[in-house]
Amino acid sequence: MAEISDVNVLNNAPLPSPAILMQEVARTDSQAQLVLSSREAVRDSLFVPDSRFLLIVGPCSIHDTAACRVYAEKLAALAEEVKEKILIVMRVYFEKPRTTVGWKGLIMDPNLDGSDNIHKGLTVAREFLTDILSLGLPTATELLDPITPQYIADLISWSAIGARTSESQTHRQMASGLSMPLGFKNTTSGDLVAAINAIKAASQPQTFLGVSDQGIASAVSTAGNPHCHLILRGGDNGPNFDADSIKRTRDRLLENNLDPAIMVDASHANCGKKSAQMPAVFEEIVRQRATGDKSVIGAMLESHLVDGNQKFPQPLDQLTYGQSITDQCIDWETTERLVRDAASTL
Repeated sequence: MAEISDVNVLNNAPLPSPAILMQEVARTDSQAQLVLSSREAVRDSLFVPDSRFLLIVGPCSIHDTAACRVYAEKLAALAEEVKEKILIVMRVYFEKPRTTVGWKGLIMDPNLDGSDNIHKGLTVAREFLTDILSLGLPTATELLDPITPQYIADLISWSAIGARTSESQTHRQMASGLSMPLGFKNTTSGDLVAAINAIKAASQPQTFLGVSDQGIASAVSTAGNPHCHLILRGGDNGPNFDADSIKRTRDRLLENNLDPAIMVDASHANCGKKSAQMPAVFEEIVRQRATGDKSVIGAMLESHLVDGNQKFPQPLDQLTYGQSITDQCIDWETTERLVRDAASTL
């Protein structure tokens, strides 16, 4: 008899249920309290006038947890220093969207060798998140696979839906059930409509196919997430961090009866994916906030120990320590200067 199912499937390896992995890599009471309090602080930054400026900062992606732990220790000290003016949340990205193919992130390929040990990746991700929370730092991530939140969302204070997935019904539905504030990016073309529609959809009750804590296929019904906002990241036609772009975005949000809460990504198309241009973009974002535009609620920065990025794949023993293997990042010294200057300006 001819095969009609799984014709192109090579393997189907069961994963532990979210409940089991959450028990194996459990959060402490103090870590849970930090997640709760930081989510509330993020919501204030987004929607309460005169709250602190929200800064999502960290490596483009996590590939070397040891180097990123060193980065986190430095960031925790800086966050404490500027906490009166800036709420720092560390960017901890484990999943990377790909236009064609490439390394999909630490959860999908933790060994960086194409072995795709997802069980290990999920475990390493939870372990790393608990390490960062133990430093007193809240965490932020982009949620790409709709099953991933069941494994790590309890350790996340803010999340994003990326430019490639803001139009996705699956991701809008997922966002409607998430417990943390969340930003939708404009599309890679620069279009705002998809992100605005996504905020509207995610704020409403939804029912969709999902996975329970026990790993069972489920019909998930949500109440809707009222804490979604828009992220400007530039597009095919250029950047959108300038004052005119911010005003147009604010007007569009108000026209759609949405809170004019705008985060601006200093990376990606807003800096032409060039780390050397990122500082000037960030400084302009901070300038607009400091001169009275309260719709600019925060910014995103891609930052690591070492400037730039490096080619990947290549032998792991030849990788530069503390340098991105995905998009370019500014180095730590630049990050420190920018954040301190921003706190002074604000």
